[in-house]
Amino acid sequence: MSELLVDFITSLDGCASGQGWPGFWGLEGPEYLAWLGEQPEVTYLMGANTYRLMSGFAAGEVPGGQGEVRAEEESSVDGLTRAAKVVFSRSLDEPLTWANSVLVRDDAAHVVRGLKANGAGLLSTIGSLRLCRSLLRAGLVDRFRVVIFPVITGATGDERIYDGYPDVALEMTEHRTFDGRIQLVEYKPRVLEHPPLGDPS
Repeated sequence: MSELLVDFITSLDGCASGQGWPGFWGLEGPEYLAWLGEQPEVTYLMGANTYRLMSGFAAGEVPGGQGEVRAEEESSVDGLTRAAKVVFSRSLDEPLTWANSVLVRDDAAHVVRGLKANGAGLLSTIGSLRLCRSLLRAGLVDRFRVVIFPVITGATGDERIYDGYPDVALEMTEHRTFDGRIQLVEYKPRVLEHPPLGDPS
């Protein structure tokens, strides 16, 4: 049976990106990059917006507000290109042009439940905030990992990750610091029906 990992890279204030900031907020270091290169074989799950962004990166496109794709980002995208990818979308058209990508139009929770039951490797989300929310609400997430970069993007932050989430209890299973500044925390999540002091309604 496969495990499902929800995996986020964030600013301290929980944003997935920021206007005018490079990838990794420009703060990736050698320890963190080495760790990225050591990750096990993964099947990545994503939605249409993340697919468009990352496949654009892979094709050499530079997102608006970013001067150029740096070598560190290019290396990360090369690894994604080689990996198996499942893309959940009703707006994209076949065939998908990014290598090793499969388009799925069916309900994501139903499909991921089947992938977990019938697979043996690790499934991991990348970006795709709505997809992550729906999989968490469906009780399918086994591990919840956040890599926190030491910036607060109060004026420029985009894609606030936790807006719209249910209440979730988190049991820490791993933590680590990279390059003296980047913090990894990993949890086992449990979606709550109501907060500990009772049903607010």
